[in-house]
Amino acid sequence: MVRLLTSRYAGLRPEQPPCFHDDPYPGFYLGVLGGPLGTKSWLDLRRADDLDRWDFAKHEEAGRLHEIMALPTPQLRAAMLCAAGADDTTRAQERSILDALAALPTD
Repeated sequence: MVRLLTSRYAGLRPEQPPCFHDDPYPGFYLGVLGGPLGTKSWLDLRRADDLDRWDFAKHEEAGRLHEIMALPTPQLRAAMLCAAGADDTTRAQERSILDALAALPTD
């Protein structure tokens, strides 16, 4: 499963509640994350095609993917729970997200 991080349509995306599943722009509001992510950002929960691990590895090897930051655990937990409930999240993906969520350390 792939989810896009976006700052587009900020005026049309709600900040409260952070987890929003309705049209036209379902997403999870992350706030201003800092560094190169200096504007309001959302985890976009609109339908997206999956990216298989081979495509992901190709993008990573080509230098198109790199880590910028890690979300604080409480915010990551909330974003994962929100993504698990998105319209295009399959049951298998939801179980996988919830299993990963259960494995996260508690703060």
